[in-house]
Amino acid sequence: MSNGPGTEPGSESSRERILGRVRRALADVPASEQPGDHPVARDYATQHGERTHAATVGLLAENLADYRARVHRTEAPGLPALLARLLAERGARRVVVPHALPDGWLAEAPVELVRDSPALTARELDATDSVVTGCALAIAETGTVVLDAGPDQGSRRITLVPDHHLCVVRTDDQVVSSVPQALRRLAPARPLTWISGPSATSDIELERVEGVHGPRTLEVILVAGDPREL
Repeated sequence: MSNGPGTEPGSESSRERILGRVRRALADVPASEQPGDHPVARDYATQHGERTHAATVGLLAENLADYRARVHRTEAPGLPALLARLLAERGARRVVVPHALPDGWLAEAPVELVRDSPALTARELDATDSVVTGCALAIAETGTVVLDAGPDQGSRRITLVPDHHLCVVRTDDQVVSSVPQALRRLAPARPLTWISGPSATSDIELERVEGVHGPRTLEVILVAGDPREL
């Protein structure tokens, strides 16, 4: 039986060589030493330049658009009408939503709501037209929206299977400038989904194909004020 390239009987495998290097590098480390005994200096810049909050929100909108997301802006009271219009333009009839999405968000949309549930099958999710969620935060410098499966976001799969995702971002308290700032606010133990534009990939000829492993269309609504009160 062949052992594969570079693994003839008696020879050292690549895995063994790598582990051997690790053991040699750790040979003089006391067994009692822990990673926290040597803190890593984190004195690097946490953002590129200084900006007002309004400029940071503007940068987020610009970078989201660069990633081919459709960006909309509204005050909190106008959110229900805007969501209703965007869903109507899409022709959406069945919309999946997290269990704790504020009821007022879709009060003006004549659609059938499908609540997130472990019982939902992939086929049922694929039969929905759109998904509407909130987010954990958004990063201006990278044009990224981050979800952490919070009550207004639901399970990760409801934002990956439907072809159209409407994501609401509160500009007052959910927009940060940079990735370092985002990491300080996110809980690493939560299931984090980082979204920079619609799902897309390229084949060997660099032909861009959208919707392969997530929604083909991402619409981000930047809301001033607190829409949780709707």
